[in-house]
Amino acid sequence: MSTIATHEQQDVEKVNATGRIPVVFVHGLWLLPSSWDRWATLFYEAGYAALAPGWPDDPETVAEANANPDTFANKTVGDVADHFAEVIGKLDRKPVVIGHSFGGLLAQILAGRGLSTATVAIDPAPFRGVLPLPVSALRSASPVLTNPANRHRAVPLTYEQFRYAFANAVDEDEARKLYDAFAVPAPGAPLFQAATANFNPWTEVKVDHKNPDRGPLLIISGEKDHTVPWAIANASFKKQKKNKGAVTEIVEMSGRGHALTIDSGWREVADTALEFVRRFT
Repeated sequence: MSTIATHEQQDVEKVNATGRIPVVFVHGLWLLPSSWDRWATLFYEAGYAALAPGWPDDPETVAEANANPDTFANKTVGDVADHFAEVIGKLDRKPVVIGHSFGGLLAQILAGRGLSTATVAIDPAPFRGVLPLPVSALRSASPVLTNPANRHRAVPLTYEQFRYAFANAVDEDEARKLYDAFAVPAPGAPLFQAATANFNPWTEVKVDHKNPDRGPLLIISGEKDHTVPWAIANASFKKQKKNKGAVTEIVEMSGRGHALTIDSGWREVADTALEFVRRFT
């Protein structure tokens, strides 16, 4: 049975009607597709057709999401990857895929399936074979991982937890505004999957990084990111670099935290991604 919502099918049809190269944006945990709105406008103005599907059953607004947290429960990495693959299968042209956090992991999974013409993974969650586990990453994930029952729940972040995991590199006023504007509950399952990926040969949290059809890949890392520090991003890059058939690059954004796609400095990150995409499309 299809997981594509009616509004997503309509968005696909609009993108196809433009005849432009699609750019599919993939959000991560504790955010919604609306977190990409400014990026979508930028890429549209640059000549692309932007598409930001939700994870299966995503509410359309932050208010609706916070009022109905159980909607997010029990969504796994495999569920979401297959959903995005289904959306991409409806497109007339092979898209660019850009993802943030767990969306960055999903972008790499999709690229490993040969579904992306170029890929940008921003502060991407780790996949099987990525070994570093910095203390700050453990602390960022602790609101979920400290309770095994959270595997089957949707878990919100308190402001203090969001401040540490997302908004540590901005001032207090901006951090509060980001929390109010963007933060929603998230499924616990993907974090448990990522935490056990290196012990589970059947994990859904794996990337075919050697697929010659993977296409060009850029990893963007925020220098001050607590959730996905440089050690994780660089280890992902080193695994991806083993792909002999495609370009693999990494860049570190100075002074930036995990909120780098939504905070006041988003444009610098988006321009970096756009420059890379333009080179290969």
